[in-house]
Amino acid sequence: MSAIKLIVGLGNPGAEYAATRHNAGFWFVDELAREGGATLRHDSKFHGLAGKARLHGEDIWLLQPQTFMNRSGLSVVALAQFYKILPDQILVVHDEMDIPAGQVKLKQGGGNGGHNGLKDIQSHLSTPAFWRLRLGVGHPGDRGEVVSYVLKPPRREEQELIDAAMLRAQNLLPRMLKGEMNIAMQQLHTDESKQRPHKPAP
Repeated sequence: MSAIKLIVGLGNPGAEYAATRHNAGFWFVDELAREGGATLRHDSKFHGLAGKARLHGEDIWLLQPQTFMNRSGLSVVALAQFYKILPDQILVVHDEMDIPAGQVKLKQGGGNGGHNGLKDIQSHLSTPAFWRLRLGVGHPGDRGEVVSYVLKPPRREEQELIDAAMLRAQNLLPRMLKGEMNIAMQQLHTDESKQRPHKPAP
């Protein structure tokens, strides 16, 4: 299985969006940049902020598209083609409303779940076969409130849960960077099952 060579965090550019749920992917990549001593600089040919980090002995590209969410694919395909990175060597980190805040899941391929960033990346790469790290942010419960929900900051207790989930995912990066994606996925989902409150037996 291919090792991850590019980690893309999804979000919207601009200070007014920085703390919103939709920018969870940006938060994750910011943490990796700090850990890997990388400076993300604007690169016009990649339509985003890009930088190379040294993480767990591996060189890895980090990218935050600056195209707004629904055109994220433009940025991803530009960097991937330039450095000859294949779809299964790409990890896209994004907010996921179908998962409660504080949970995180790893998967390859599949649908986009109505997420405009994923939809555009699939379109530009001509395949859904890239990896996704899905950071749970919860759901407002009313489909009519989805847009306003993801464009607002999480409550403080939600933010703490999301931060803890991101840390659990970061701990599995050594596996991902070696191409041990199935092991990382199994370990992450085992860890996640321990995080969920268990119902008491009747």
